[in-house]
Amino acid sequence: MALGDSFTEGLSDDLPDGTSRGWADLVAARLAVETPGFRYANLAVRGKLVGQMVDEQLAPAAAMRADVACFAGGMNDVLRPGCDLAEVTAHITRIADTLAESSGRLLLFRVIDPSRRMRGSTRLLPRVNALIATVDALAERHDAVVVDLFSSRVFDSGRLWAEDRIHLNAEGHRRVAEAVLRALGLPPEFDWDEPVPPSPAAPWHERALADLRWVRRHAAPWIGRRLAGRSSGDGRAPKRPHLAPFD
Repeated sequence: MALGDSFTEGLSDDLPDGTSRGWADLVAARLAVETPGFRYANLAVRGKLVGQMVDEQLAPAAAMRADVACFAGGMNDVLRPGCDLAEVTAHITRIADTLAESSGRLLLFRVIDPSRRMRGSTRLLPRVNALIATVDALAERHDAVVVDLFSSRVFDSGRLWAEDRIHLNAEGHRRVAEAVLRALGLPPEFDWDEPVPPSPAAPWHERALADLRWVRRHAAPWIGRRLAGRSSGDGRAPKRPHLAPFD
């Protein structure tokens, strides 16, 4: 069972029918092959803040009493100018404490460091470090499985990110899935942390045009939603709200 935001929903790892797959579905696909009677639920919804996860996802997640509960969240909070770190920490702590009590095993993430690849994002690093410290403390408290993406440099490569520069692409999700499976003790299928060959350097005018397209298609709409108090996940239901066989 997994809960969270777009990272866990699988945004930008799109199937032919337009639905999102993502690392959690990839993990479920392998566990379904190797685990008789395996069932899977994914309550994650894009755009959710950790407080919304507490309000909308935590109770149904805890009621499932899953063998493994996966939680990742907090980056949507960190990206907002008015982020209240004390409140974010309290919500994350409540989620982890509840899932640790209701589930057989808790899996947490040390989130990807955005400051090494996103221009102007170094201001976010103190907040990201606070998230990491919270996860580390909760992992120690609950003897949780930890997937350490923060320490990896492979996600610095733009080749693992979608056009919006915020969400992982299919290859990025594939690598996260392998990291999760390794953390759960399954035999490795490939080296998820293997460096990605660098992209050929584009001429400056192509980079400038790409930046302009990014602002028009992604940054401006994101800012518009923030100003209007809206989210990309408003009115959206989880893709797998109940524990069920994965096929």
